[in-house]
Amino acid sequence: MTNKEKMLSGRLYLANDSELKLMFNNARKLLFKFNKTHLSNFKKRTKLAKKLFGSLGENAVINSPLFVDYGENIHIGDNFYTNFNTTLLDVNTITIGNNVMFGPNVAIYTAGHPIDKDVRNSGLEFGYPVKIGNNVWIGGNVVINPGVTIGNNVIIGAGSVVTKDIEDNVIAFGNPCIVHRKINDEDHKTWKQAQEDYYKTITK
Repeated sequence: MTNKEKMLSGRLYLANDSELKLMFNNARKLLFKFNKTHLSNFKKRTKLAKKLFGSLGENAVINSPLFVDYGENIHIGDNFYTNFNTTLLDVNTITIGNNVMFGPNVAIYTAGHPIDKDVRNSGLEFGYPVKIGNNVWIGGNVVINPGVTIGNNVIIGAGSVVTKDIEDNVIAFGNPCIVHRKINDEDHKTWKQAQEDYYKTITK
């Protein structure tokens, strides 16, 4: 089993082998071009992101700066939006669904290091995958830790540190991040009415 295979299976691996170094350096070259692209040139940044990521859906809006480890372990659906300064440490897979929005300074960490100092100092590390469902809004300065799954139709409040899975259809926030309430029919009615009121003001 190669170090890459060990890495993606959640086992201990060494990052300093030739295959992983090549992946890492290729990602750095694309990131350099991405982050040097003019802030308003979303079209060029999207083309670069499609080369960088394992897969990227339609209608992506990705602000710079962006930081990744390898890029190819990141898979993102349609209508993705991320604000400034996103960090995606993809030593294991990061899977993001459709209609997902990130505030500024969102960080997803799949990487982990052994608790034992001697093992940690040997250079061995590990990673666990992160999954985010569809129709999710992640607030600014949120940290998502290794192994976390966030369900569909979820809002994560700004400044949260997500250490455990979050179920579907909830609002969650805090450090550590916990569920505070369900998203319900009353929310739907309130926001649909606000939407209708908005459109009335622009059609007069």
